Amino acid sequence: MMSYRGRLGRDYLKVGQVMEILRQRGVRLIAINDGVDSLKGDDDFTPFRNIMNEFYARDTSRKIRSVFKAKGMSGKHLTGFVAYGYLWDEKRENWIVDEEAADVVRRIFALALEGYGPYQIAQQLSADKIELPSVHLARHGEGVNKTKTVKDPCGWGSSTVVQILKRREYLGHTINFKTRKHFKDKKSHYVDESEWTIFENTHEAIIDQETFDNVQRIRGNARRYPDGFGEAHPLTGLMYCADCGGKMYVHRTYNGKRVPQYTCGQYSKYPIGSLCPTQHRIKAKAVLTLIADMLRAIAEYSKNDRAEFIRTVQETQAAQQTADISKKRKRLAAAQKRAGELEKLICKIYEDNALGKLPDARYEALDAQYAKEQDALNAEITELEKAVTGYEQSRKSAEKFIALIDKYENFDTLTNTMLNEFVEKILVHERARKGSQDTTQEVEIYFNFVGRYIPPALQPVPLTPEEQEELRKKEERKDRLHQNYLRRKANGKQKEWEERYNAKRKAKMEAAKAAIRAEDMEKGIFTTVSQLLKQEPRKATVSASAAV
Repeated sequence: MMSYRGRLGRDYLKVGQVMEILRQRGVRLIAINDGVDSLKGDDDFTPFRNIMNEFYARDTSRKIRSVFKAKGMSGKHLTGFVAYGYLWDEKRENWIVDEEAADVVRRIFALALEGYGPYQIAQQLSADKIELPSVHLARHGEGVNKTKTVKDPCGWGSSTVVQILKRREYLGHTINFKTRKHFKDKKSHYVDESEWTIFENTHEAIIDQETFDNVQRIRGNARRYPDGFGEAHPLTGLMYCADCGGKMYVHRTYNGKRVPQYTCGQYSKYPIGSLCPTQHRIKAKAVLTLIADMLRAIAEYSKNDRAEFIRTVQETQAAQQTADISKKRKRLAAAQKRAGELEKLICKIYEDNALGKLPDARYEALDAQYAKEQDALNAEITELEKAVTGYEQSRKSAEKFIALIDKYENFDTLTNTMLNEFVEKILVHERARKGSQDTTQEVEIYFNFVGRYIPPALQPVPLTPEEQEELRKKEERKDRLHQNYLRRKANGKQKEWEERYNAKRKAKMEAAKAAIRAEDMEKGIFTTVSQLLKQEPRKATVSASAAV
């Protein structure tokens, strides 16, 4: 029994199906206001009433949406729930900062900037007995869990941390229309970010734009897997191969020594060397030293002549951006041209298939292939258009970089936070001569705000004639040694020497590796299977009642 049949559902097709199922099962259906009683027989106007009920629900939904849209487009908050870190003012119109929760939000972003993952951050907050956002808001009479009993009020989860790190409201913005409902199911569905409506600077910010952008970049880079000591290497997520563009990953031990080195991740993918020809191996210590030297030189140069520093940085930026945007514009034109060609090809094969010139199987294969390429091109075109459009609104500036330089007194010890604040990415080239210890290796460091900038103190200096002659002699000597190596390799002498040398070297290396393993096992980092406690198989016992 119900007041009117519209309460049964909003989809007239499903309502008809439900009514038929009830009839088949002998269930009596009464709609008081509609004067419907299934016991009295079928009503010829029932389908039309169902359609009118759906039309009424659709019309009501449209009116409500228009009201919400008008409110949302005015910059007001559409939701009655406040974000963690804020509270409503007395009139419940604006958000004001809740300092107690805001300090926790700032701490979460600071830990993310240091390289900690969401799970590690959640573990720290739980250990420090920090209240969950839902518990904190309920204590202030906010949120959806005001009367709900929480089993562990301080049991943070990684998903909660992730949601906090993704919220742009902490920048001081109001973001409306992130979800959408349908009048039939009343369920909220998240929409793409391109459909959001963002009103900037509507309330006080808790996190600045630079910190927020750096955290999003860190979370989008290579995963920072911690080592056995629970520490992620500070350069992970910043290192890239200059030749293939692949991410570089750290190897913490090498030949029985604790020497962190980075190699190209694309090189080791099977078949080895097919995606990138060489490893681009480089020691992490060398990169950290180079970054520290560059930051010290930049800090000294900016203090001595700030006006000249700003001028040189702006000139470097202009040259880099012009070259970069020129490449993107060329690629955009090529992608748009290819997208137009694909549209013509799809129309052509459709016509050929309709006229019987192209078999159905062949048409489906070509259509799927073209559709896949078209989707990839559309995504690339969107990104390129966004980059070209935002060229003029670039946020890079020498003033912001100088403010970041002035923030730190020295650069002798680079922390994770410092690296993530200063460095955007690092491109590593292959060594000039592989197999030689005395060689050069180019490393490109791109800083936030200013891009790739080399201070005058570290600019390459032209070699004198004497230095050029000495360098030529070194290279000739290396060439002679390499030719001797090739001859020994051809006549088999090199292989004999390597077998004798490697036998001694392998024993020494295995001893060093065993020492490292013993040290790690003593600290409880890992345990071998052979050291696990042996347990005898347990026999199942059968109760007397079951046996009978």
